Amino acid sequence: MGGAVSAGEDNDELIDNLKEAQYIRTELVEQAFRAIDRADYYLEEFKDNAYKDLAWKHGNIHLSAPCIYSEVMEALDLQPGLSFLNLGSGTGYLSSMVGLILGPFGVNHGVELHSDVIEYANQKLDFFIKTSDSFDKFEFCEPSFVIGNCLEISPDCTQYDRVYCGAGVQKEHEDYMKNLLKVGGILVMPLEEKLTKITRTGPSAWETKKILAVSFAPLIQPNHTDSGKSRLVHLPPVAVRSLQDLARIAIRGTIKKIIHQEALSKAGNGLKSPPRFKRRRVRRRRMETIVFLDKEVFASRISNPSDDNNNNSEDMEDERLEEEETKPSELKPDPPVNFLREKVLSLPLPDPLKYYLLYYREK
Repeated sequence: MGGAVSAGEDNDELIDNLKEAQYIRTELVEQAFRAIDRADYYLEEFKDNAYKDLAWKHGNIHLSAPCIYSEVMEALDLQPGLSFLNLGSGTGYLSSMVGLILGPFGVNHGVELHSDVIEYANQKLDFFIKTSDSFDKFEFCEPSFVIGNCLEISPDCTQYDRVYCGAGVQKEHEDYMKNLLKVGGILVMPLEEKLTKITRTGPSAWETKKILAVSFAPLIQPNHTDSGKSRLVHLPPVAVRSLQDLARIAIRGTIKKIIHQEALSKAGNGLKSPPRFKRRRVRRRRMETIVFLDKEVFASRISNPSDDNNNNSEDMEDERLEEEETKPSELKPDPPVNFLREKVLSLPLPDPLKYYLLYYREK
């Protein structure tokens, strides 16, 4: 039993491995994965497994394998300002990464069956907003989670640009899922043991693409009340942002532009940015494998077995050069500076306004 990619020592190395295996292929998806540490969504006693390419389940809490989330994020083709619906939103890990791409004018909704999981997801979301420096590098579309069975969504709900279902969809529910999409929208879901991408090209026209062989636990069928009526799930309304929120978004955007311009100006004056600590990369041969883990199956990519022979001398040379680069100092790099926070705190503004611009964050 093993993952589709090798385990990493930290979140960045996990992402490096996913990129090398071609699960992460675009810059937007890479930035979102690097911005949110997967280990933050694990219970403390299980964090040692956070950077393995394996699914994790504890009670009702569940995370899919990183390679599955990578394929989902790439298939969704996310863009700023879109609306997103996550069916079986779980810990909120995927919804939070999506929110970093959607930006402040997107819509980010999730439906989750278990109330304890929604409570857990809200705790993790609050922790991210209050403590993560990554929060200030993006304008975030905060996810909103509601409890209920995703097969009982009210028929008068709005349609979405992007929809993901994190449980196996039975064939009889395929049309139900499709109808949650706007024309031009994309639906990604496990269907007939294949991770499937469906694009709505017209009112009654669809394009279907099979992405990856997977095996998810099936959707739980609705449990009707004694009266025989289902409990309809009402999704959050799409609210217009307040003038205060719009002002905060505009001000933060302007400050970020100033910081970027100052950085370019310093670079133009010959001031170099501090050297980055180079991560030691290990070349690994990718083999064709099928992985079984707690009702999830996924296959790794295929590479030419001769790659190891061709790259052997290159690996030795890379190792030698990287060892020479790291010899002068064994110290860890300084933590990254939150330039947005520093700039806001230096502004000649009343403290309450500064804290409002910083979302009252703890760091």
